[in-house]
Amino acid sequence: MLNKTPISLKGLTLPELENFVLDMGWEKFRAKQIFKWIYNKQVDDFAQMTDIPKHYREELSQIAQINELKLLTFEKSNCDGTIKFLFELKDGEKIESVLIPDESRLTLCISTQVGCPIDCKFCATGAMGFKRNLTAGEIIDQVIQAQKYSERRITNIVFMGMGEPLLNLKNLIKAIDIITSDNGIRIGARKITVSTVGIPDKIKELADAGRKVKIALSLHTLDENLRSKLIPIASRYPISSLLEALRYYYKKVGLRITYEYIVFDGLNDRDEDVKNLVELAKMIPCKINLLKFHPVDFIRKDPILKILKPSRRLEEFAQKLRENNLTVFVRSNAGEDIKAACGQLAILNQ
Repeated sequence: MLNKTPISLKGLTLPELENFVLDMGWEKFRAKQIFKWIYNKQVDDFAQMTDIPKHYREELSQIAQINELKLLTFEKSNCDGTIKFLFELKDGEKIESVLIPDESRLTLCISTQVGCPIDCKFCATGAMGFKRNLTAGEIIDQVIQAQKYSERRITNIVFMGMGEPLLNLKNLIKAIDIITSDNGIRIGARKITVSTVGIPDKIKELADAGRKVKIALSLHTLDENLRSKLIPIASRYPISSLLEALRYYYKKVGLRITYEYIVFDGLNDRDEDVKNLVELAKMIPCKINLLKFHPVDFIRKDPILKILKPSRRLEEFAQKLRENNLTVFVRSNAGEDIKAACGQLAILNQ
């Protein structure tokens, strides 16, 4: 089974590994051993797989590989301890991931694409354009590589890094299965959030897949015209179609919806915006995450940036929503000093 291009094992599910070892002429149970070594014990050398016969390990080293990413650099925030990782893929492309510490949790924000095809005007990643989807192995390896640089265990995963996760749904689901597996990384499904700008058919497809993960909609406004200016793809999907898909997701999965809402000064922080969000919250059980707008002019030059300013009334806006019995969180600005805050991920000098 000699092969000039090493077979990538990271990203293979247990059934796929079983097929692999059977093709090798090995016992089927070897697949579970390899699965545990790669994802649970997170080794990066076949020689460390000590319950597998030495001649099997030597054969694996000739035809297969484990690591998918190469860490190029990492930066640590002097303000809050956030760490931003820059990884290189085997084809030379690059992605970023962000490790966000908190008293009660350690969250990793991971990427699903190289660049992004959505081109949200408030997000730096879209300015890179779209290169390709990440493989399941490249998605998972962000978790494994980031864990090596933390003394604490990663407890939460948010698919809010580079790219639109639902446009890489097949590999996203494979990654979720491995991350949540008892023999894998062992992070519970309810500790995982998938963020999307809103693609109705894909939201329903994720619901039908039966993975009990949370979903967050990048909403930002209920004004269709403004939303289409902020998120060009939104012109294809009226908010009513998104709400219908989210209703479907809630009925299937049973977890309340999260609305991500960047608060822009004078654009979506008015009393009428409060009223609209109050009405929205009556439709589906939800929570609302309010975010500060972080500068992206280090890579974007869009004319609309002239009117996109951080709200001076963010806390006041949050309080008005809470007074209407909405569950509201004001998200931290973790990593802003190293351009690792929400919407700031981008590879410069492409």
